Amino acid sequence: MSLLARLLGQTRDDRDAARPLWHRVVAIAREKEWYADCGVADTVAGRFDMITLILSLVLVRMERDEGLIQPSVWLTELFVEDMDGQLRESGVGDLVVGKHVGKLMGTLGGRLGAYREGLEAGEDAFAAALARNMTLTDGAAPALARRARAFAAGLALAPADRVLAAEIGR
Repeated sequence: MSLLARLLGQTRDDRDAARPLWHRVVAIAREKEWYADCGVADTVAGRFDMITLILSLVLVRMERDEGLIQPSVWLTELFVEDMDGQLRESGVGDLVVGKHVGKLMGTLGGRLGAYREGLEAGEDAFAAALARNMTLTDGAAPALARRARAFAAGLALAPADRVLAAEIGR
């Protein structure tokens, strides 16, 4: 919620409906198996890559359901809010935070498109998209692709209300 909204007495933030899902996306992205078993680099870049991967897979699922379109916007806004906060905590100055957030949004948008196309085109295409966009150990893309496709398949089966309630990836 913005400072102005709080000052004017607005107490409700529509994004709160998507906040549990955002926290679940981050929790899934932090699961140690992605790093230990699938070869994602356990670095700041690797963790960002995992968040964008899981977020992209969730957004691809959400765009298939009319009732999840608005919540997907809120979810993306929560990503921006979180990245803004992370940049500020890491010492990025106020004058350039917006530029960095813009680059991160561009990265998310590019990956969302690449992962959507890769999922539609099959396992090899998806593995290639992951190899291009993720910070991985050598030869890790196929293992990551298998696990990420399994996660996406589970998402595809989840009803919209369970997705929004963050009952995913369990």
